[in-house]
Amino acid sequence: MKLRDLVYRLYARRVEGRLDHAASPKHIGVILDGNRRWAKASGGTTEQGHQAGADKISEMLGWCTETDVEVVTLWMLSTDNLDRPEDELRPLLNIIENTVRGLAADGRWRVHHVGNLDILPARTQTVLKEAEQATHDVEGILVNVAVGYGGRQEITDAVRSLLLEHAAKGTSIEELAEVLDVDHIAEHLYTRGQPDPDLVIRTSGEQRLSGFMLWQSAHSEYYFCEVFWPAFRKVDFLRALRDYAARHRRYGV
Repeated sequence: MKLRDLVYRLYARRVEGRLDHAASPKHIGVILDGNRRWAKASGGTTEQGHQAGADKISEMLGWCTETDVEVVTLWMLSTDNLDRPEDELRPLLNIIENTVRGLAADGRWRVHHVGNLDILPARTQTVLKEAEQATHDVEGILVNVAVGYGGRQEITDAVRSLLLEHAAKGTSIEELAEVLDVDHIAEHLYTRGQPDPDLVIRTSGEQRLSGFMLWQSAHSEYYFCEVFWPAFRKVDFLRALRDYAARHRRYGV
């Protein structure tokens, strides 16, 4: 074992040993950013970068299990990403499909899709639906795979669903306007029934949310990590938890 690897392991163990699991976030959202830049820096192809990023997911979920995280939301493909050239998008969708199948086959995670299914290719839709069905009764971490996801799109879809629901009941727009509150919209989000994310992690050094969980992240803590997603290490994850535990969440008070 190289000295650098030994030092890294000892440091990671030290950070982990000082964590209070009772103060760990229960829901973590992760913006998996930097696959293409990692590939370029490593001399690889874009597809290799996306595959390396996909390979990191199960490893990170293992860390979440060790630290008592209950829900993880992984932003794997945005609505904007669907505008990428076909020669990049198709291999990326293949990688996502294989990753989702792998998560379902693992048996430790309960997979749930968040996003607009209708804008995805039929095969991708099928893979996501089958993964949800196959893991419905799994008691492990709930893994939200955000594919074809956009924060504005989610809120738009929630409002549309709410309007259609009340139209079917015969409720007029005026009657709905009189009683409408935030809970009505929350009940129609992709993550309805789930706790909002306590912590949102974004890799690659970018310091913006890009529309990730716009509604749900109103009171979330954010952690921006410099490393590209494929290079994200356990110690980076533990540092994010340590940083989160040191903050005082005020919830606007």
